[in-house]
Amino acid sequence: MDPIVVVGGGLAAARATETLRSEGYDGDLVVLAAEPRTPYERPPLSKDYLRGEADGASLSPLNADWYADQGVDLRTSTSATALDVPGRVVETAPGGSLRYSRLVLATGSRVRRLDVPGADRDGVHHLRTVADADALAAALHGDGPVVVVGDGWIGMEVAASARQMGRDVTVVGRGPHPLGVLGAEAATIFASLHTEQGVRLLAGRSVVEVLGDGHVTGVRLDDGSTLDAATVVVGIGVTPEVGLAAEAGIDLVPTGAGGGIAVDGTLRTSAPDVWAAGDIAAVPSRRYDRLLRFEHWATADETGKHAARSVLGDASAYDVLPYFYSDQFDLGMEAKGLTEGEIVVSGSAADRECVLFWVDGGRVQGAMGINVWDRMDDAEELIRATTAVDRATLEGFTG
Repeated sequence: MDPIVVVGGGLAAARATETLRSEGYDGDLVVLAAEPRTPYERPPLSKDYLRGEADGASLSPLNADWYADQGVDLRTSTSATALDVPGRVVETAPGGSLRYSRLVLATGSRVRRLDVPGADRDGVHHLRTVADADALAAALHGDGPVVVVGDGWIGMEVAASARQMGRDVTVVGRGPHPLGVLGAEAATIFASLHTEQGVRLLAGRSVVEVLGDGHVTGVRLDDGSTLDAATVVVGIGVTPEVGLAAEAGIDLVPTGAGGGIAVDGTLRTSAPDVWAAGDIAAVPSRRYDRLLRFEHWATADETGKHAARSVLGDASAYDVLPYFYSDQFDLGMEAKGLTEGEIVVSGSAADRECVLFWVDGGRVQGAMGINVWDRMDDAEELIRATTAVDRATLEGFTG
């Protein structure tokens, strides 16, 4: 029989590969990873790895010896370039053609680039790969001001790391406040922390030009003002890497509806014997009654495992709530569900020790613990409740 092939170099690919073996599949198994290293997880790239507090080996959940011991044909520095669904063939570079019996796509995302004059100058960094993080870390060990373009999770985490490394940091965001997905009330908790730590936050601004002569010296904003910069970090989001699937005719979700590859509850795509996991998978949610696509560590972890079990015949529907976390300075956060609706606070937002609930029509849509730990399972019970939860219950959650 032709091998099962896993395409991807991130956590979803690693978990799919690991689960195939742990669930008893002992046939031929090939992993195609475009980068020259074992599949790895990305959250540390903006945090402890960037600051030099974690080494490269800690990024990979499975080391090279594991792949060898398990008889997995791990092909690093190998990209999947085309997919022939009727013929069950993946074209690779290098390597030519590879037949498959079943295929797991875990191709992840690519960073959005800043489309302004001067955006390709030396000293402008993006953060997606280990190589990106290494280059940025080297720059942050230098001197001069840092400008972070984008105030989402990556931008704010990089800003915190750069400040912890002793750099002067300014964050430029388009919206009225950072972390726009949270709403103003929740975002204020993070914004005040950054301000106290010496990060300058500019809201409602965009970069229209990167200045310099070869190497970056600053940025020009849409109001005509300029900021000096020896290092510019662009963190304006990512785009799901669905080109391989699109060219093969696999059904996608429109960008306006979240994008990604449409899958059923088992993470199977519209193509025979092809599954999708991680950033690219738009998964039906029982709780929210719509497709959800999340670019977070936990989604890669859980969907990678679920896709593998589905490949081996498990027909269970995926039913894991979205989960994400962030560490910035001395603030630790973890969240489940969606950040939609009115916010109800339990604990003290002023002291940054609280749980926030997002409530819509009386039903809890999501919860976020800020410096409050081991309560997300309890919060999940409230999120999954089919009836309204009274406000007093939520306000007393941390009591």
